[in-house]
Amino acid sequence: TERVAFLKMVHAEASRAGLEPELVLSVIHVESAFNRFAISVVGAQGLMQVMPFWKNEIGRPEDNLMDMATNLRYGCTILKHYLDREKGNLIRALARYNGSLGRTKYPEKVLLFWERYWFVRHV
Repeated sequence: TERVAFLKMVHAEASRAGLEPELVLSVIHVESAFNRFAISVVGAQGLMQVMPFWKNEIGRPEDNLMDMATNLRYGCTILKHYLDREKGNLIRALARYNGSLGRTKYPEKVLLFWERYWFVRHV
């Protein structure tokens, strides 16, 4: 029941942002290994490892980035922002999301996870 609710939440937020849900699942897989309470050494939080400064940019200071719905909303919004900024270039958008623009290790890992674990072939 929890997994289905989570997948529905991912699908809703990804769709709202105009992203493939499987891409979002791949980002989550790489960023936090689905640990909703993950905190990185630089302070990124939650499933999609959102940096707290984004609360001032696109949200509210009191938003809880450990809340799954909030974290997904932020993460999908940020990823879509970078995808638009990079005119659809997924490699560059993922690198921006990760703060590693100019390097391809992170985007390649996300794409590998997408292909290996989350890719759904639509017939």
